[in-house]
Amino acid sequence: MPSGKVVKLILYEGLQFTALVVPVLVIMERFASLIRDMKGQDLTAYWLVVAVSIAYMTSVTLLVWVPLKYVIMKGRRFITNISQWRPTALAYLILCTFPCFAILIVSSKVQVDGGHRLDHFTELPVSLVLFSLICVDVIERIRPCRLMGQSDDLDVDITAPGPILTHLEPVTTVSGQLHPHEGQNGLTHGQPETRNGSATGRWQDPTGSPGRSTLSTRTPAYLYSSSSRPRSHSGHLGFLWRKDGRSEVFVDSFMFWLDTVEMVRVGGEPSVFYSAWVFPVYILAFMSTLRMAVTPQNSLLSFAGVALQDFPFFIIRVALIAVFGYVTPVLYPLKNVLVTLTYIYFTFLTKLKIFRSHSMF
Repeated sequence: MPSGKVVKLILYEGLQFTALVVPVLVIMERFASLIRDMKGQDLTAYWLVVAVSIAYMTSVTLLVWVPLKYVIMKGRRFITNISQWRPTALAYLILCTFPCFAILIVSSKVQVDGGHRLDHFTELPVSLVLFSLICVDVIERIRPCRLMGQSDDLDVDITAPGPILTHLEPVTTVSGQLHPHEGQNGLTHGQPETRNGSATGRWQDPTGSPGRSTLSTRTPAYLYSSSSRPRSHSGHLGFLWRKDGRSEVFVDSFMFWLDTVEMVRVGGEPSVFYSAWVFPVYILAFMSTLRMAVTPQNSLLSFAGVALQDFPFFIIRVALIAVFGYVTPVLYPLKNVLVTLTYIYFTFLTKLKIFRSHSMF
């Protein structure tokens, strides 16, 4: 019986290979049907396009995908030294996402030149391409984790634990630095009160004057640290506090691609698809997908998000709204401009001397 690691490897590689092959074949079959309809139900053109798609996927699988996976699993040095970007994700974008977006643009151009409006590739093919892209991203992120039991690689059931006392160290206060027989203002205090064989540190005033505050000679300094073990929540509603980092990977991935999904949806609108605006829409949408090649922990990801997505998306969305009306919600260009401005401000402008003045808020 194969071990758990082997089963996980086969599952992940099978899902990634399916995500690589299926979108291209579906898009090409849809394009072959379009060519057949434009040529008067010519089956020769249909099967020619299908044969080209099968030959393409066979070639890239044997010449690129399988050798890349082999090198990664063998752990060659020139692959293991890569820590800032993901070779598998970049290969997927070039071999699958780029051809699919290219076919979408070509299908629009073919129909516009022929004076037809037969198919604008809505819903199934476009959603399949984006869903496969998200699946590959999720697999790359969750690959180091276990599929069963608690995860050791992602933070599982993380809550904000309270401070835990880890060390006690006596610290001398002001009164401790004075003469042992003299208090503040030259006053003499008594000996520290002893309880259970240990000094409480509270000095008794022999005069009993209530006007003077008691001072301790040595005050313990408490050093706090966060516990490595999460705080457990028990009771009937304890399940409300449970969370697993592996499930949050799926949420983060879908949120990460939400803006690109909306841009591709705009490109599928008939008024946009059958116009010259389909070119910049799909080109910028593909450029935004290049962020997947950067590792999630890389600091370059923030700059890539602004340069490849938010700033160009803001420009194209403002132009689309000006030409076609509200084909996209105003919320998205607002999000793009706010992300771009805040990135520029907090990354560059706050370093200037004028923004470091203490007199400003």
